[in-house]
Amino acid sequence: MTQHSRDMSRRRLLFGGAAVGAGVLLAGCTSNEQSPTEAQTKAADGNANAEPGKQVTIGFSAPAADHGWIAAITNNAKSQAAAYSDVEFKTVEAGADAAAQRAALSTLISQKPDVIVLLPHDGKELNSFGLEAMQAGIPVVNLDRAFPDAKAYRLQIKGDNYGMGVSAATFIVEQLKAKGVSNPVIAEIAGMDELELTQERTQGFNDTLAQHGFKVKNRRAARFTADSGQQEASQLLQAEPKIDAIWNHDDDQGIGVLAAISQANRDEFFMVGGAGSKKAMEDIIADNTVLKATVTYSPSMASSAISLARLIGQGRGMSDLVELQVPKEIVLASETITKENASDYLKLGF
Repeated sequence: MTQHSRDMSRRRLLFGGAAVGAGVLLAGCTSNEQSPTEAQTKAADGNANAEPGKQVTIGFSAPAADHGWIAAITNNAKSQAAAYSDVEFKTVEAGADAAAQRAALSTLISQKPDVIVLLPHDGKELNSFGLEAMQAGIPVVNLDRAFPDAKAYRLQIKGDNYGMGVSAATFIVEQLKAKGVSNPVIAEIAGMDELELTQERTQGFNDTLAQHGFKVKNRRAARFTADSGQQEASQLLQAEPKIDAIWNHDDDQGIGVLAAISQANRDEFFMVGGAGSKKAMEDIIADNTVLKATVTYSPSMASSAISLARLIGQGRGMSDLVELQVPKEIVLASETITKENASDYLKLGF
């Protein structure tokens, strides 16, 4: 979810709870408290930057795990940090909203970590924290929900939200054309509309459909949760007696969407999911629901954020790049997972 234009982002480097007060203390995590995955261990051991270097303290904050993707963000960050002997990983509670996270993060600045990796409740509301940390000489890795001011972060790493919409629409268009459907009823179940990431996903979806003369007939906005997905899907199904295709933005809320579809006994359409959960991939492989594909927005970006924060803290660049520093922006490409390739992506599912 970038605050800059999509045209600019396309030119960047592409890679295919309870509220707490300002007095909250940091919780340390030693390098052996988490078990890194095979991919995380490979990232830590299999390149020219693998040799231990300067000891780096990485501060981390992300919202409480209200759904699987957010939980995977924190788990991936902890596990990646555990793969490095030269990283001390410290977390600070995010609190229940942006204001609580901002207060807790003030304590983090006072602890003077070498780098801060942050997935904010809201990028716009936490922009001032990014500016404060950067002005204090602490590089900030802005994860997923973007700060509007480029001076508020040293590195921004995120998924391609616009690209998710493009990928979902491309798959839907291909399937509809293969079936010979010329005037389809296409529905969309989005995530939280107040987030720019949701707006970008919808924009990519609409732009791509329009290129083929298609458009969304009915759109609902859920809250990235199974309960909200079920509620919005139920209302959508009641409003539309016939549907040809649905794009649901998020696989966590997709659990509720699929439950509503089953309850309504509807199967005349196919569905595309979003983010790439393990459950969604298993359903796609089993091929016994309307879910036929999902487009990736992988929480593995948190693992990459920790690896890159380590390099920033050590003053090193990426070993495969000529430049001496880590890039300013990294956008992870959104890929389409179908029955044909789902088994290859299972290890990245959350």
